Amino acid sequence: MPLGLGRRKKASPLVENEEAEPIRAGLNVPGMDGLDGGVVGLGEGATSEGLPPPPSSMRPRLIFHTQLAHGSPTGRIEGFSNVRELYAKIGEAFGIPPSEVMFCTLNTHKVDMDKLLGGQIGLEDFIFAHIKGQRKEIEVYKGEDALGLTITDNGAGYAFIKRIREGSVVHQIQVINVGDMIESINDQCLIGCRHYEVAKTLKELPKGKEFTIKLVEPLKAFDMISQRSGGSRSASGVQLGTGRGTLRLRSKGPATVEELPSAFEEKAIEKVDDLLESYMGIRDSELAATMVELGKDKKNPDEFAEALDQTLGDFAFPDEFVFDVWGAIGDAKVGRV
Repeated sequence: MPLGLGRRKKASPLVENEEAEPIRAGLNVPGMDGLDGGVVGLGEGATSEGLPPPPSSMRPRLIFHTQLAHGSPTGRIEGFSNVRELYAKIGEAFGIPPSEVMFCTLNTHKVDMDKLLGGQIGLEDFIFAHIKGQRKEIEVYKGEDALGLTITDNGAGYAFIKRIREGSVVHQIQVINVGDMIESINDQCLIGCRHYEVAKTLKELPKGKEFTIKLVEPLKAFDMISQRSGGSRSASGVQLGTGRGTLRLRSKGPATVEELPSAFEEKAIEKVDDLLESYMGIRDSELAATMVELGKDKKNPDEFAEALDQTLGDFAFPDEFVFDVWGAIGDAKVGRV
């Protein structure tokens, strides 16, 4: 069946080797029944049904424990409905400006990109906030087409390095590390830019010339071996049951508790994430999850394409990519790997 996407704007490839990987900015809670197996999401504005968010008195009271990653007393935060509000609550808990928070990791104080707070926060997760530390300015010679960086952003205006490919140009520069926030390139301020905008800027830098990059690294503890509470602590005020509840962050909608993905959805999300990397040079499991959610109940690829345009139109996905995603969701439904 042909895709009815003639009016869709074609997307030029954003990146090739400079990957971009966004953190979702909001949480969404379509159903609050039974927090035992739920997922909570954060967002802004109206719900997916177009209704205004419920008053705070009707929202589930979720309290999370948090520390500053370089070391601090344990704080308790609640009442946030998106990433910016989360950072504001962290700022209130520790008496720092919210703009000092670079990113958060779950259940570890280390700069572990596999534990990065993205689109979901488990109801038992312990939040570690990484704040700004040493600033550094580095001259880099771009000797190859690709620098070997994967870029992500925190959903609140900061893009930072998620991965450095071994053997790449940047891998040879010891002072550039995973977790470093990209403040500017050649005096072009990148605060407030999305991951793909920063990746595009890096990709377009001319080969064979030097450029200046200003970075901010996360504040490090003097003694990273000091004892920490390690495991996660339960969010109080909620009956956790099996502990499989999850707070889900999304760009739109109020904070919500949802069921965890089914086996079919997990397989489909993995396949769609692979397609995102193949077509667009990015990996983003939350974006993949949103696409699977949009497509799992659609009857044909045209309905799916229309849903993508309505919800994710800013990405302007190519028609062939949309068709392949539709196929991947269908394969996962029938158990084809």
